[in-house]
Amino acid sequence: MATLQEQFGQIDIYLFDQMLKGRIAPGMRILDAGCGSGRNLVYLLREGYEVFAVDADAGQVERVRRMAQTLAPRLSASNLRVEAVEQMSFDDGCADVVLSSAVLHFARDDAHFESMLRGCWRVLKPGGLFFCRLASSIGMENRMQQIQGRRYRLPDGSERYLVDEALLGSFTERMGEMADPLKTTVVQNQRAMTTWVVRKSAQSGF
Repeated sequence: MATLQEQFGQIDIYLFDQMLKGRIAPGMRILDAGCGSGRNLVYLLREGYEVFAVDADAGQVERVRRMAQTLAPRLSASNLRVEAVEQMSFDDGCADVVLSSAVLHFARDDAHFESMLRGCWRVLKPGGLFFCRLASSIGMENRMQQIQGRRYRLPDGSERYLVDEALLGSFTERMGEMADPLKTTVVQNQRAMTTWVVRKSAQSGF
């Protein structure tokens, strides 16, 4: 019998929460935009979901390909691509769920952030679910050192593009509606990570 670690890998606990709520279910097409090593794909591959994934790092995509060969040998190799999130070659509206975990906070500036976000939104079908985890200033507004615009140096020494509640709210109004309230975890006053889950409306103006 598979252990929990073998079954779920290092899945984001907030993504697991969406599964428990029934928003990510068998038969759905899942696109991981910025998949990294595939930490959020172990369970999905194992359970036979139709998975698509991109990452700009060819080495990471190769790791996911090797994992898929073991867990989902029937998955087409063309589903896993070395591409930037803002330049994905998948068709419009091809995915029921788009995952963006710890990706958008690497934006260089406002224009780059919106470009990456639009890339994710384009491949999501109307009625689909966008699951995003990203660094924010929420709860740590006075602990960040501004570099330029929304680029900040965090107490842990990293540099990130930081969103806040107002910015996410303004994008949500154009995109659809919140599937859940924003949830932010402050990690020992070193960084804050916010979970943003949006349902794409049929008349999305974004």
